[in-house]
Amino acid sequence: MSAAADLVEVLRAAGEITRLRLLALLADGEQSVKDLTEILGQSQPRVSRHLKLLADAGLIHRNAEGAWAYYGLAAGGAGGDLARWLIGRLSVDDPEHQRDLERLKAVRDAQVGQAAAYFAKVAESWDLLRSLHVSEDAVEAAILAAVGTRKVDLLVDLGTGTGRMLELLAGHYKRAIGIDTSREMIAIARAKLASAAIGHAQVRLGDIADLDLSAGRADLIIIHQVLHYFDDPGRMLSMARRALKPGGEMLIVDFAPHGLEFLRTHHAHRRLGLADTQMAGWARAADLSVADLKSFPPDSSIAEGLTVCLWRLVDARKDQTQ
Repeated sequence: MSAAADLVEVLRAAGEITRLRLLALLADGEQSVKDLTEILGQSQPRVSRHLKLLADAGLIHRNAEGAWAYYGLAAGGAGGDLARWLIGRLSVDDPEHQRDLERLKAVRDAQVGQAAAYFAKVAESWDLLRSLHVSEDAVEAAILAAVGTRKVDLLVDLGTGTGRMLELLAGHYKRAIGIDTSREMIAIARAKLASAAIGHAQVRLGDIADLDLSAGRADLIIIHQVLHYFDDPGRMLSMARRALKPGGEMLIVDFAPHGLEFLRTHHAHRRLGLADTQMAGWARAADLSVADLKSFPPDSSIAEGLTVCLWRLVDARKDQTQ
């Protein structure tokens, strides 16, 4: 087909009331078919059919998570640009649009409630871990300092958990993807991103040790308190390296070596901290180098606490040319 014919197909896909409503809803973040069906008050097959037309035309993207699928506006291209242009011209006072937004808020409130219930189950163990190491504010300030004033094209957060890194660094990327193996954590992260109106970040259910590279390679990869859950952190680092652009960087936050065996037996930690020499060796094997290391010892009042480390890894080939 010619370029003109392609454009006609895109316009035809967008030129229908329900599909315009879907585009307007997806402008506020990714949504599942189930949620969109509830918001629009239409049958699942009908909503799915509309979404397929929009996806085929390149106006939106689809991300499958097991039996579920999530949809969002296309990140770029003619379809994504047209979708945003159309949404920008919808009247905010339109009664139907207002009803859709009210239903969207109700759906998100329910998601936040589910997230709160999950946090209530794990709060005790999370609070215990937080009490063993330095304030997270200090580590987050160091992460922001490491990123500096840059705004990267793509940030990938491996083991995103509740999406805190996506939230913290929202002003430093054009697009971001958080990946986690926990469906509960992904639900929490989605709710948090929506609540903070962070529409340029998405989260994905996926195996961070076997990455899908279809979303593109990252300028910056964050691995925050993740590697100690792996028997072989070096292999995990090498796998993550495949998702990094040439000249890209990684920021890794984890614990220094410690002797708190209960973290292995009760909290699924596979490694009791990571040594500087280990990190340097794993980095070399992944064709990376340690450009910077900052350590954050626990408060002196904690008898047996955890030291948190922040490593900045860079492309070894880039580092050698400087």
